[in-house]
Formats: sequence, C-alpha cells, structure tokens
Amino acid sequence: MAGISRAIRTCTAASRRSLAAAAAAAQSKEAAAAGVRAATGRKGRDREDGRRVQWVFLGCPGVGKGTYASRLSQLLSVPHIATGDLVRDALASPNPLSKQEILEGVTDIDLVINLKLREEALLAKCLGRRMCSQCGGNFNVADIDIEGDNGARMYMPPLLPPPQCESKLITRSDDTEEVVKERLRVYHDLSEPVEEFYRARRKLLEFNLPGGIPESWPKLLQALNLEDPDNERSAAA
Repeated sequence: MAGISRAIRTCTAASRRSLAAAAAAAQSKEAAAAGVRAATGRKGRDREDGRRVQWVFLGCPGVGKGTYASRLSQLLSVPHIATGDLVRDALASPNPLSKQEILEGVTDIDLVINLKLREEALLAKCLGRRMCSQCGGNFNVADIDIEGDNGARMYMPPLLPPPQCESKLITRSDDTEEVVKERLRVYHDLSEPVEEFYRARRKLLEFNLPGGIPESWPKLLQALNLEDPDNERSAAA
C-alpha cells in the first residue's frame, strides 16, 4: 500500500497544475485486477479549501474506462493514473499488499463516474478485442448494432487495424465468453458496495454509454458540464 501511495504522490507532484485521482476501494484481487481507471478534475476549478477536485472512473472490464479517462486527461491537461496497473504490479510482487484483499483509498474522491454498458454490447466488445503481436496496438473487430427494447439503436463500429497489422492480430487468452461472463459476474458482486458507498454520499454519477465514442463522448462531456472545442469543430466541419 505504501508503494502505491508513493507512486500516486510522485505522479501528482509532477504536475502542479493538476491532481491525481485514485481508485475506489477494491474488495479483492479480482476487483483490483478489474482495473478502476482514475482521472482528474476540472481544469482551473478548485474546491473552497483550495484543493483541485478529484474524479474516478468506475466500470466493468472492457467498458472503456481507460479510453474516456485518457480523453478527459488530454482535454484538461491533467495526469491520468491507471491505478489498476499499479495494483496489478503490486499483486505480482512479494510485498504485503499482495496478501491483502482490501485496497484502501489513498486520497479524497469528489466524483465517481460509473460507466455502464448493456451486457450484450459489453460481451461483444470484450470478445472482439485484438492486439497486434508486433507493435502492441489495441483494436476491436466487433461491429455492434443492437436494437433496444424502446426502439433505440446502439451502434458501436469496429476499431480495425491498419493493413500492416491485419495478419498479426492475436486474442487475449482470457477473452473467451465463459471467462468474460465470470469476470463480469465477479465485478458486479464486488462493485455494488463501492457504488452504494458513493451513491449514499451523492458522489456517484451513473452514465449509460449510448453507443461508440463519437456518440458517447459529447454526452459524457455534457453530463460533466465540460466542453471540447476540438470535438465541436470536427462536428461542424
């Protein structure tokens, strides 16, 4: 735990303009490995006590926490700390943390953004993940087009590789339907207390992803009361 705390403090010290956010409590090794992605708060907006606000992304494996946290990090020019990676590194090392089943919060959290996606789409997305064995690039071959109960259509286009990577795509060994379903079940069971904790404190923002990045990103910014000038210019072009 001390090692993770030092790592996060080091990252925050590297950028005086901003702050780092840390993961919500993980209640087991599986929950920690699920990868709570952390992002940081609104640029130039401080709390009354002078501290910058701190945000955390929460969500099922494969929902896109890293993608949206990274985009927000770039938009606000603040660090993005993938605390799941820090936890996985700690669990793989012979230190006291690897024997714990509870990861304590290391900083105050102002807002938890809980990303949600229909399980049918989430399963297809996880099964469609591919990685280039040569360059290490991440792609997704799933072409998700789902008709909702209320008639609303959810479309998430594939993220296809460039020609030089097409013949070098590999699938993660744990991206099988059985394994993914079990990971989702474990995540839901273990995340409920975390969600309730922040919901009771009115710090939980639940955001249902309506589709792919082009559709979801503007709506997420709207929910966070933020603007992306580059995105607006692209839409107007």
